[in-house]
Amino acid sequence: MYFCSISNILAGIYIHIPFCKQACNYCNFHFSTNLSYRQQMVDSICKEIANRTNYLAGEPIETIYLGGGTPSILSPKEITQIFKTLDQYYHIATAQEITIEANPDDINPTLLSFLKNDSPVNRLSIGIQSFFEDELKFMNRAHSAKEAKQCIDLARQYDFENLSADLIYGSPLSNMQKWEKNLSTLTDLKIPHLSAYCLTVEEKTALHHQIKSGQSPALDDELASEQFLFMQDYTAQKGYIAYEISNLALEGHFALHNSNYWKGKSYLGIGPGAHSFNGNSRLWNLSNNSLYLKNMELDQPFSEEEILSAKDRYNEYVMTSLRTIWGLQESNLKQFDASIFTYFKQQVKPFLNSKKVNYDGESYRLSKEARLQADGIASELFAI
Repeated sequence: MYFCSISNILAGIYIHIPFCKQACNYCNFHFSTNLSYRQQMVDSICKEIANRTNYLAGEPIETIYLGGGTPSILSPKEITQIFKTLDQYYHIATAQEITIEANPDDINPTLLSFLKNDSPVNRLSIGIQSFFEDELKFMNRAHSAKEAKQCIDLARQYDFENLSADLIYGSPLSNMQKWEKNLSTLTDLKIPHLSAYCLTVEEKTALHHQIKSGQSPALDDELASEQFLFMQDYTAQKGYIAYEISNLALEGHFALHNSNYWKGKSYLGIGPGAHSFNGNSRLWNLSNNSLYLKNMELDQPFSEEEILSAKDRYNEYVMTSLRTIWGLQESNLKQFDASIFTYFKQQVKPFLNSKKVNYDGESYRLSKEARLQADGIASELFAI
């Protein structure tokens, strides 16, 4: 049985590296393909690290995550600069998990040797997405199917066993046979952690334009749902635990950093577009590289802050915890205002009656089939 409680004892730090070699057609994350000011960005990120030491109120750091964008696009010197600055202000020896995202085309002996021997990184998250060449080309990924396979063997040659791999389902070029092959490739290799995301059409992305203009077929929601449900059963048979809707892991390999997001722990986000949360407020940085750099140079504000009300914090807890294996715990719900707890008990009744939500005397969890409706169910439970 898995339980968690709302806790801010140990905190996390997320560093957003806003650069990519090329734009994936589905991506709406903040990034730029202009790498000419990369060192200036690293300098500004380090300056922000130094300026934001009060946000976590001195809490020990449990996890560090370099995401993006594409952190593996940075040089060893630039990565070292970031970690040295983090250690100067946060004493990162307490961190249990330090992850860097990497694309298969960046994974080479030079990078792996540096990460293993000259950095504190102990976990790699690899953006594979698919092992099929046509799907990779459709997504405009920078790597090939061959590189997708080779990078895992290469990482293990450098003793990286704590690996996570991303996959995407619901592509117009996918089918059930391809999806099973993508899953079996990773599970047969016993990659300890998998993140599987449904391809979605976000406005202002290349994929949105391609579908709207008829250059690409529309996505098939029924296929995506079938692939999601297949993944739940297939990976369970291979020993993986779906501890969050999009994340599956072998026992002992749940991602600490992302788990702490869902458990409501504090985290500091550094870099353009990054978000922070400390239980009482949420901050988000400018999602504009030029403005971020300019404001950092002039010591001008580069983020906005929202002070969270009790309803905001309750809604946040519902949204994140309902996606997880731990679910919404009654003991945590009772920490909110009594009227909010009463409201939840009333709102959840229809979902208990329909068996979409199960209650075991302590935790409220989605049924396997209802995981496809997680966002909709959460919205019905929100306090407004």
